[in-house]
Amino acid sequence: MKNVFLPHSLADLWRHWENEPAAAVYAGGTDLFVKMRSGAINPPSLICLERIEELKGAEEKGDFIRIGSCATHAHLLENSLVRKHLPVLVQAIKVLGSPAVRNMGTIGGNLCAASPAGDTLPPLYALDAEVELRRQDDSRRLAVKDFLVGPGQTLIGQGEILAAVWARKADGYNLHHYEKVGQRKALAISVVSLASLVRLSSAGVVENVRLAWGSVGPTIVMCPEAEKALIGKRLTLETLRKAAVYARQAVSPISDLRADAGYRRTLAGNLLLRLLACS
Repeated sequence: MKNVFLPHSLADLWRHWENEPAAAVYAGGTDLFVKMRSGAINPPSLICLERIEELKGAEEKGDFIRIGSCATHAHLLENSLVRKHLPVLVQAIKVLGSPAVRNMGTIGGNLCAASPAGDTLPPLYALDAEVELRRQDDSRRLAVKDFLVGPGQTLIGQGEILAAVWARKADGYNLHHYEKVGQRKALAISVVSLASLVRLSSAGVVENVRLAWGSVGPTIVMCPEAEKALIGKRLTLETLRKAAVYARQAVSPISDLRADAGYRRTLAGNLLLRLLACS
């Protein structure tokens, strides 16, 4: 039987952690408990962050929405600020896991798990989001694209927690789209996913665009060449096909039990073509 500590404040957290420096820190535990049951990890004790109010909720901060790392996916689906300013993130969370997972899992946990298939990651890349990392005596902010360095790998330091996610408002875009392909229609780990933000002029010309693919590289893949191929053009099938060529060149997928690399590469481009139906 392991000791489980339930701090109610950050001050409590630091005190518990100082006494139990080898403890595993978690919130929803949807990733941690799977690893523990499989024997992949065996921490001597656990510290649960879910009762720390400072790490919950979402608030407006200038051009950003600051989301507490322990905000559950279910909470974010209902949050008016997130729904208004970050619709692409809402779309991704809607297809993340099951209702039980969305009720337990947190946005901070999804980031710290650092899976290339994590549903919130492509939207956060497209939104140019940052993470707020905090330790007992200081804090720092880091771009999400720099924070994630590989499958299951982040730049979180010893004694640090992910305290919040700062997502830039997407109000300047009028097309927000997230789509993933899996082996089934629900409860699926993505084979390929794409988060897209597009600003179209009244004439239908692309003025700005952000594209981020999941499950096609060791981290989320962005393709500036594909974005440049769209800017200044009307969103037509021909234009999207040209951009899709760059997308397929940018990704570096692997073959695994869910799909082979060639299929993933094809899908990466094909998902871009789907924007035509959304415009």
